[in-house]
Amino acid sequence: MYCNYCGKVIQDDANVCAYCGKRIGSVESRHRLMRSRTDRKVAGVCAGFAEYFDLDVSLVRVVWLIAALLPPGISLIAYVIAWIVMPEEPLMLPETVGQPVANT
Repeated sequence: MYCNYCGKVIQDDANVCAYCGKRIGSVESRHRLMRSRTDRKVAGVCAGFAEYFDLDVSLVRVVWLIAALLPPGISLIAYVIAWIVMPEEPLMLPETVGQPVANT
């Protein structure tokens, strides 16, 4: 399989291109709008929107900052509402490898 963005050969079951980082194919869980746990500055709202729309998170943060400066208050209220309404991304725990050690 080839990446549609960079044209490099990737694995057939890959969800993300190892070379350019773009998403490949469709994954059902990716269509949910959720706040990010890993890439957050305040509440993960901008990172969640960037993930949902497949945009750069810095671009979303700059646009939100500009919107906060233009009509004072409205975008800040929208951010707080998104913070409350958007569910947080599920916690991903590391997978244990091997068998559990027996206590002796």
